[in-house]
Amino acid sequence: MSVASLPISINSPVLRRAGGKSVVSEQDSGETTEEGLLFPSELVDMKNGVEMKSGIALMHGAAIAPSPILLWRLKILLFFAWGISCCKISWDSVMRMSADLRDLFLYEAFLYYNPLLLVTLMVFLWGLNLWVFSQSSVNYSKVFDLDHNYLMHKEMWKCATWMAIVVPTSMTAYLYLYSHGEVLLAASQPVILYAIVVMVLIFPFDIFYLSSRYYFLRTLWRIILPLQPISFADFFLADILTSMSKVLSDLERSICRMVNHQVATIAWFEADSICGSHSVMIPLVLVFPYVCRFFQCLRQYKDTKEKSSLLNALKYSTAIPVIFLSALKYHVLPEKWTNFYRPLWLLSSILNSLYSFYWDVNRDWDLSVFSRIFKFKNPNLCSSLFYGRIWVYYWVLSSNLVLRCTWTYKLSAHLRHNYLTVFTVTASEIFRRFQWVFFRVENEWNKMTLKTNSGLKLEEMATEEDRLLSSSSHEV
Repeated sequence: MSVASLPISINSPVLRRAGGKSVVSEQDSGETTEEGLLFPSELVDMKNGVEMKSGIALMHGAAIAPSPILLWRLKILLFFAWGISCCKISWDSVMRMSADLRDLFLYEAFLYYNPLLLVTLMVFLWGLNLWVFSQSSVNYSKVFDLDHNYLMHKEMWKCATWMAIVVPTSMTAYLYLYSHGEVLLAASQPVILYAIVVMVLIFPFDIFYLSSRYYFLRTLWRIILPLQPISFADFFLADILTSMSKVLSDLERSICRMVNHQVATIAWFEADSICGSHSVMIPLVLVFPYVCRFFQCLRQYKDTKEKSSLLNALKYSTAIPVIFLSALKYHVLPEKWTNFYRPLWLLSSILNSLYSFYWDVNRDWDLSVFSRIFKFKNPNLCSSLFYGRIWVYYWVLSSNLVLRCTWTYKLSAHLRHNYLTVFTVTASEIFRRFQWVFFRVENEWNKMTLKTNSGLKLEEMATEEDRLLSSSSHEV
């Protein structure tokens, strides 16, 4: 055998047998020792053996690592176990309190944790909106003018899951510590929770979705001060804030109690308390999202000169009498409220509800052409249940009308003591807004698509016209 026929160096350690000697070339005699060399067939056997050992090692590693389905089931099991534990501890803590203070203390706990629980619900439903958009033809990233770092539905659900863990945990600790006499530690729980939420929002380092957090904060700033042209994201978030006006009102009362050191007390329930239920700040905070939306419409009219912007501003202005007429109940005589102000309040509530319902259907949704949002790219259970079903539109229209009326009723400043009813109505309004998002975003996407197609057609016509005019030969 000639050594020169080997394709690689004869002194390569890869070619040596285990324990073999080094190959020494004898140039004088022209002969080369072949001891310790691996032949091509032996090289193939070694390669196959290494591959078999690697495959076995991978099989052992795969057998040791748990499957994603098993991990998912384990997470769900732990989540439910944690939820049951929180419910049990909270129930036992509440039952330790005296009966005359129990309802008042539950109302206070509701005041602190109701806003964040409802925000958690909104985040989860927004993730569901994004999932539907990702499965359909609606390109929501272009609608909101997002960069490549925007959050998908999985990230939104992850945020909602963490919020659903942290907020009830803090609430359970609050109830447990107060029922066991640790009032100062109990009072610190909502303060710590709100401080964590603020820090997560404004944290300047590139963690916790920095670009998305700052995009959200910039949009909030543009809503408060509409000094530049209004984008669709500005309108959209301001509309969502109108559905969260009761949440903002409870948030203001919670912060007021924390600033004035009234946490874990019941003195706040009195009428003369700084943060009590008769505070003038309640109607001011309730009306704030509607005022912001009103000025946005005026700014849009200034930029576009569209009369529909003025009509939209008129719609938001109809919510102002509902809020302030209701607040007068605590500042006028009962007879005057019953005979004069309450009829005006009911009339303004009906006007606001019907006007808002008309605008939803005719302007925000444009259901005259029947929306196609539930047509998914890949047919599945959701598309078979919703797409092309006429009952979907009947349900959306009827539920939107009913929930519009109940939400307008709940905007009233004098209806704030039954916290379970308040929570139910506010959660229902969030669900109504969740439905509204589907058709509003799709309608905006349809407008953008139509405008783009029209622009392309005009460009093609202009190109064809230039080509004909530039032609040097014409036949008559």
